[in-house]
Amino acid sequence: MKKFLRPALAVLAVAGVIAFKHWRAEPPGPAAAKASHGRYVVPAGATAFTFGRLSFTACELAQPRTSATTAAFCAPFEVPENWDAPDGRKIALRLALVASAEPADDDFVVMLAGGPGQSAIDNWPQVASAFAPAAKRRHVLLLDQRGTGQSHPLTCKGADNEMLEGFDLDKLRATTRSCLEQVSRDADPRYYTTTMAVRDLEALREALGSPRFDLVGISYGTRVAQQYLKRHPDGVRSVVLDSPAPNDLAIGGEFARNLDDALKAQFALCTQEAACAKAFGDPYASLRALRDTLRAQPREVSYPDPATFAPARQRLDDYGLTGLVRLYAYMPETAALIPLAVREAAAGNFAPLMGQLVMISQAASELAGNGMQLSVLCAEDVDRIAPDPRDADTLLGTSLTQIFQAQCAIWPHGTRPADFTAPTTGDTPVLVLAGELDPVTPPRYGEAIVPHLSNARLIVAKGQSHNVIGRGCIPKLVGRFLDTLAPRELDASCVDAFGPTPAFLDYNGAAP
Repeated sequence: MKKFLRPALAVLAVAGVIAFKHWRAEPPGPAAAKASHGRYVVPAGATAFTFGRLSFTACELAQPRTSATTAAFCAPFEVPENWDAPDGRKIALRLALVASAEPADDDFVVMLAGGPGQSAIDNWPQVASAFAPAAKRRHVLLLDQRGTGQSHPLTCKGADNEMLEGFDLDKLRATTRSCLEQVSRDADPRYYTTTMAVRDLEALREALGSPRFDLVGISYGTRVAQQYLKRHPDGVRSVVLDSPAPNDLAIGGEFARNLDDALKAQFALCTQEAACAKAFGDPYASLRALRDTLRAQPREVSYPDPATFAPARQRLDDYGLTGLVRLYAYMPETAALIPLAVREAAAGNFAPLMGQLVMISQAASELAGNGMQLSVLCAEDVDRIAPDPRDADTLLGTSLTQIFQAQCAIWPHGTRPADFTAPTTGDTPVLVLAGELDPVTPPRYGEAIVPHLSNARLIVAKGQSHNVIGRGCIPKLVGRFLDTLAPRELDASCVDAFGPTPAFLDYNGAAP
């Protein structure tokens, strides 16, 4: 479950500014929840300090593919690779703390990244603004989950980008075997699961002196948050679940259905608007027709490289098309480009679509060759995926299910607790966020989670897709929630101003 997509960041920044104009100040709400202060003070101008057993020193967090950095404090943190054999191999996890702007409360905000496979530290610059109100007087902890980022990563060299290489299960099996051979030299993939990551997180809390955590899970990170709350409820002050997956969801099992539902809903908005309907007719039917054309006859496409503008040439088939559409559906701004790219390709101009595919595949490269993703999926999900004949008629079909099953037939399987798929329960304050048009974690997932929690609320952002924590007024709502711990008393009327992004009629944008 991918998080923010780098090719769309410029568009997202503009959209965020526009959306904030619709926000209006909340009327006075419930009094702020009682907070404790003073245990975790970072002295002014400090370059080093100790919290609990952890010694932090000033560091700079690099932002991938840029020269920008974020000031933070880093500390060494080591855990057993196998918590059930604590005297065995140890692994170093990368830990960073972003200090609060004001004297800090004693609870810590913990950002749990998506994927599975994403680095919390590498992705922090993309989400930092969304956390600003919540982190104003709280330190933020960024822990690269084991197997990701710089936390003993299960990275495989030479992994192909499947969207550009095409659908080839035999080649995929060979690549998976090669990846397993590489990572097995200094890691046992069975121990890079959500369950082990939860134990790491609790060890971190204990090392800090046992503060309480405000968990903010994004996409796959919502699984980590729910599993942690289930195992360690006393260590959790509050939880935010952005684009959540219920515990009983087998990741990948509903991807095809969810994508079709989201695309049909998005395209229905086009057919209901005169200029869009005139320009594109039935976008879903056109997309399926283009897929069938590329399946029957893949094309060699000449296009200018989107980064260098140098002439390039690349094969495009139906697998690449559906991969692009799936990832573009994650954000309303990129989803708005799909009908135009499909129309251009149907008319013989494949260059815009190919350029977009290359950009999105480069952004997705973070997860390419990441064995941690397989360690999670093979231990927790794939054995629960049942083939659904109805998927054969969807845009994606059964390709992703086949990919996961082929890889997990090779990859070593860890274990999961017997109650892993049971709902998380309790009275911890929980705020659940969902996008109306999310193609991977639709609002019904949030609706399935909330009834099991006695102090929870679901907010659905109209017209939005995957990951909504940075949209419009939602950062301020999250900050207010952490202050009050009263999700049901939040005035979320500002979200009523949200809406879909109109489809681009041409490369100048939507209809005026």
